[in-house]
Amino acid sequence: MKIVIFHNFMDNIGGAEIVDLIIARELRADIYTTNVNKEKIKKMGFRTNNIFSIGKVPINAPFKQEFAYCKFKKLNLGDKYDFYIIAGDWALSGAVKNKPNLWYVYSPKREIWDLYGYTRKYIIARWKRPIFSIWAKIHRYLDKKDAKNVNAFVSISNNVQNRLKEYLNKESEVIYPPVETSKYFYKKNGDYWLSVNRLITHKRVDMQIKAFEKLPNEKLIIVGSYEQSKHFKRYADYIKNIKPKNVEIKSWVDDKTLKELYANCKGFITTSLNEDFGLTPVEAMASGKPVIAPNEGGYKETIINGKTGVLIDNIDVDKLVDAIKNLDRKIDDNPMKYKNACMKQAGKFGTKIFISKMKSAILEVIEDEGAVSK
Repeated sequence: MKIVIFHNFMDNIGGAEIVDLIIARELRADIYTTNVNKEKIKKMGFRTNNIFSIGKVPINAPFKQEFAYCKFKKLNLGDKYDFYIIAGDWALSGAVKNKPNLWYVYSPKREIWDLYGYTRKYIIARWKRPIFSIWAKIHRYLDKKDAKNVNAFVSISNNVQNRLKEYLNKESEVIYPPVETSKYFYKKNGDYWLSVNRLITHKRVDMQIKAFEKLPNEKLIIVGSYEQSKHFKRYADYIKNIKPKNVEIKSWVDDKTLKELYANCKGFITTSLNEDFGLTPVEAMASGKPVIAPNEGGYKETIINGKTGVLIDNIDVDKLVDAIKNLDRKIDDNPMKYKNACMKQAGKFGTKIFISKMKSAILEVIEDEGAVSK
């Protein structure tokens, strides 16, 4: 069976892109995208001869999203493939002319749905807000229209499943995304905390930095990639300007270096707002490390509070500081306290489990669509 994956952009490699690359490798699928950085993809350990660009798009919003939306809307691959997996939110329009298909939902477009108010207030310039509101309204309409062309919906978490139902009134199965847990390993609880995330406002990386300002004897390493668009660069510059000496920011590391950072860190910290799922905490747990995270979103589905880490209600800087201090004491008293429980929990999100469920979902769509066509 020839399968293809549609994803908006492959020029900044984060969690969603890694999942796409794993799916492509395991299902021997191709990937169609717009902007692509093959050098970064190779450094993450994946091949690139199965990745095809349907044309470059601008780097700044909203033109980047608009061009991607239009390119996928026009895309018609005919009978070249037997099955289509829609992976990126701005690639949803690709479902119109390419069937049978399945949308693996990382989330409905966050900037126009659950993070609309946050985006309008904190990212959009005041004078642009009325225009942004009109733009969001148009794309909400288009989302609902394009979703009618999707044969089946699979969400990455219960959190995303609820969003899909609330905003697009679509039911979906939940299949947690894959983490290649066997490739992660534990070495020691070292002398630094680790954070891995895109440098964008709703990841609230500034909260981590402000917490470590109050913890001068602790060290934090942030692995934080960011896109080249203006609002990404503006936030990245802000983060770099406010960081104290005990915080180090690595803008990009290869796969081998990242796994070493996980293996040797003391523990893992993440602060994303209402995270869709959160692959990085699972990667940390696969490395035997406890996680500190907000008690919200996908984190509630992966982290066992008190056993594989700490979930913080209504997180803020002071609560994050307290959580770091408390967890630090427990690790000092017993460095191995969390290792086995973390690795066991991470094992629930392995690649084999994911691929088995995804294959079943694909076959179910094909059988259903075959029955309809008959």
